[in-house]
Amino acid sequence: MPEIENYLASIDEDRRDAFLQLYEVVKDNMPEGFEERMQYGMITWVVPLAVYPDGYLNRADEPVPFISVGYQKKHLAVYHMGIMGNQPLLQWFEEKYAEVVPTKLNMGKSCIRFTNAKKVPFDLIGELVQKMSMDEWVKAYDHFAGKRNRK
Repeated sequence: MPEIENYLASIDEDRRDAFLQLYEVVKDNMPEGFEERMQYGMITWVVPLAVYPDGYLNRADEPVPFISVGYQKKHLAVYHMGIMGNQPLLQWFEEKYAEVVPTKLNMGKSCIRFTNAKKVPFDLIGELVQKMSMDEWVKAYDHFAGKRNRK
């Protein structure tokens, strides 16, 4: 995809290698069914509209995002929508992170920020990506969005 290639080419040299490794780890560990595309100015894996035609926030032309990787001015970021509202997954990640990274976790609701490109726990991120299937994410999204069970 030219958009993704252009995004990758635009990353500053000082963090390019770390970002490319982060991107590859997420891509290589992504569960089946998600589509890779540019969304919200980042590389994002989404639930295809063919699977979830209502779209994100009932926007029929916008697929539901799952995980994004982004390059910001001061950090690399992984946005994992599935971790938000999933207390067991969040707790698992926080505990594992503390075991493998000596610095404090820098995280918002779904955004995991890495200000030091040399301290990205690539294996842990790969493991996190594998923890939720597309079916599990769609069910969680439906619950989060206040919808009844879909078939």
